[in-house]
Amino acid sequence: MSYIVLFSILAFSCSDEMANIDIPNLQLMEIPEGFPEIVYPEGNEYSTARWELGKKLFYDPILSKDGEVSCASCHKPDLAFSDDRPVSLGSDGMLGTRNSPSLANVAYHPYFTREGGLPTLEMQILVPIQEHNEFNNNIVLIAEDLSKIPEYVEMAAMAYDQEPNAFVITRALAQFERSLISGQSDYDLKHNYDIQDAMTASALRGQELFESDRAACSNCHAGFNFTDYSFQNNGLYDEYLDNGRERLTQEPSDSALFKVPSLRNVQLTGPYMHDGSIERLADVIEHYSNGGSDHVNKSPLIQPLLFTNSEKTDLLAFLESLTDQRFITNKNFFK
Repeated sequence: MSYIVLFSILAFSCSDEMANIDIPNLQLMEIPEGFPEIVYPEGNEYSTARWELGKKLFYDPILSKDGEVSCASCHKPDLAFSDDRPVSLGSDGMLGTRNSPSLANVAYHPYFTREGGLPTLEMQILVPIQEHNEFNNNIVLIAEDLSKIPEYVEMAAMAYDQEPNAFVITRALAQFERSLISGQSDYDLKHNYDIQDAMTASALRGQELFESDRAACSNCHAGFNFTDYSFQNNGLYDEYLDNGRERLTQEPSDSALFKVPSLRNVQLTGPYMHDGSIERLADVIEHYSNGGSDHVNKSPLIQPLLFTNSEKTDLLAFLESLTDQRFITNKNFFK
């Protein structure tokens, strides 16, 4: 049975150069073509009640000490749940230390934070809550505040048969974040839904270069989520203020190594790099074309590639083809 029968169809204009094409309107928690099923941890299997509680918490600034900052303050739905600042503003206007990554497809990540120090999404939730330059709060105090709000008491009971507490808060937020599935970009329509004209000729040339032995981009940005989740140094600096994975392992060989990010929706998630130091996607391509700086732990894959102007244009077109307009306009995810 075709996806046209399975899903309602909406028109979508891919670009000024292409005619309108039809794409499937996936329902909440519907897995896109070419994606694996989501594995839920025991005790936090999906339910509508848990998802609704998580969504409410995601947009509620009650999580922050000053009552002004929510998860959505740094992870904006129209930016593929990333931010457009080099580093985001936390409670009391404090500056963060790292660029806010996209939350698209975090359900598939094997570990979390840029140094990979946390094995589950539920555990990761605690990091922004307690970080002084993020929420600067205590989850026990948050739970006490939520327990005074009848709506949260009722929703927690429906979702987990418990009072609002640390377990409920972390599990519910993880539920909502796992639902942020992005898999209907032009690239997906071409390769997973067999819509042959979904990608432009320039984007297809860019994909060929991206996957070539010469560029070797797909060595790290691999698979359906365009990341192998490894830890790499890409030669951003000779010396780093942020020591990356070494912060976790205390191993000099991990100095300035950061988890390889997904490239899905990368057109929307600038500024780029762990510190948001590169503003434009074209400048990211230029960085890799030049080969970066000579850090002792720089990946051997990072070499001067000397892309031509036309190759840079094609690479940019390919990266833009990874933008999922259906995802960033999905009203299920908006407040």
